[in-house]
Amino acid sequence: MMDGYIVSKRKVAVIGAGFVGASIAYALTIRNLAREIVLIDIDREKTEGEAMDIQHGIPDLGNAVVRAGSYEDCRDCDLIIITAGRNRKPGESRLDLIAGNSGILRNVVEQMQKYYTGGVIMLVSNPVDVLVYQCTRWMGLPDGRVFGTGCALDSSRMIRLMADYTKRDTESVKINIVGEHGDSQIPIWSRAAVDGIPMQEYCEKHGLSWTQEIRDDFAGKVRGMGASIIKNKGRTHFGIATSVCYLASAVLDQRPTIASVSTVLKGEYGVSGVGLSVPSIIGVNGVERRLEEEWTEEELTLFRQAADKMKGVLDTL
Repeated sequence: MMDGYIVSKRKVAVIGAGFVGASIAYALTIRNLAREIVLIDIDREKTEGEAMDIQHGIPDLGNAVVRAGSYEDCRDCDLIIITAGRNRKPGESRLDLIAGNSGILRNVVEQMQKYYTGGVIMLVSNPVDVLVYQCTRWMGLPDGRVFGTGCALDSSRMIRLMADYTKRDTESVKINIVGEHGDSQIPIWSRAAVDGIPMQEYCEKHGLSWTQEIRDDFAGKVRGMGASIIKNKGRTHFGIATSVCYLASAVLDQRPTIASVSTVLKGEYGVSGVGLSVPSIIGVNGVERRLEEEWTEEELTLFRQAADKMKGVLDTL
């Protein structure tokens, strides 16, 4: 596929039809983002059931064809979303999933490569940063064609907390979380803003405290939010499904957007050779550019420490 690849079919394959994959297919349908959605999973009977269940609600909320398929259906896709893999159990970190999900991804890539003709590949499975690195290496595609949801959901969770704290709507709040989609994620507080006003200044004008203790509390809550949801209900799937739709819209609607997603870095912020999230422009070809913002020295140091941690993880594979 050429770098100037243009979306034409609006065809999406979702590999993995568990709670996450099915929720993504459902969200894509009600957002009317695709003309054809193909669910691919080793459990064919369940996959057919999920496809039928989603399809039955389409007349009022979308017109996509949703069906169960096989890896052959990866041909001519504009977007391939990989959710296959084991989910976290209570008490586990995302990195605890490496051994099993790395093997599952290898099998997915081997099957998919036989039929791949182009399109963007979005990784959702965890540990997403490790899997992005591996999928990028195995597929050998142009830079940015493979990317992971990374810290997009973490950023969304932080925006929700800050919106509730400032009593503003979420569209008024801007902040990115970068680095690992995991324990070493970093909120970029220096660029946080509400209504276009730096967060510290906004809070001072409105009589709100914005201390280091409050920031640490927010960061801790976001870092542990996935684990909290898993403890309460056994899994997370709705939040990531809506995040995927937001990113998919940038690809399928050719409507570039900026989000903190994971790709293999090539020197940005002094880091290369690992998959980590940074603010990136996402468009028809995937991640079209990684943005290099001005961060504080502390933020840069934490980011580079996260990179060193990830390099150590990759060295063990």
